[in-house]
Amino acid sequence: MDLIPIGEAAERLGVRTSTLRYYEERGLVRPAGRVRGTRVYGRPEMRRLAFLQIALKLGIRLDTAAAVLDESSSEWRAVVGEQITELEELIERAQGAKDFLAHALKCPAEHPARECPHMTGTLDRLADGMPFDQLAAEMRQ
Repeated sequence: MDLIPIGEAAERLGVRTSTLRYYEERGLVRPAGRVRGTRVYGRPEMRRLAFLQIALKLGIRLDTAAAVLDESSSEWRAVVGEQITELEELIERAQGAKDFLAHALKCPAEHPARECPHMTGTLDRLADGMPFDQLAAEMRQ
């Protein structure tokens, strides 16, 4: 792969050139050099940028991506493990939200939050002081 200018690199990756300059400011990638003042990227830099784009599209934090790219094995593995734990919690909350809304959608009542016995019972328990985490755990069972 020949060196490609920043504009072409940005186009290939589906980002703006300002994104590539931002990555450079953050120390996530350095251009291979400059040709007539324009940043150029080779295969190694394009791979780093592609990795960052995948991370961005998947919602992976830039600090996690940076760790995978540049830290020692034990360090990046620890950072990735932490983010996986956070993602598992997010997935659990998202599944709970989906289940909660699906129940509302299936309810034949005009206004489930006011008329569905299951939902109003759940809402009453929370309003009466049951901790949300306890309520959520019961709903998962």
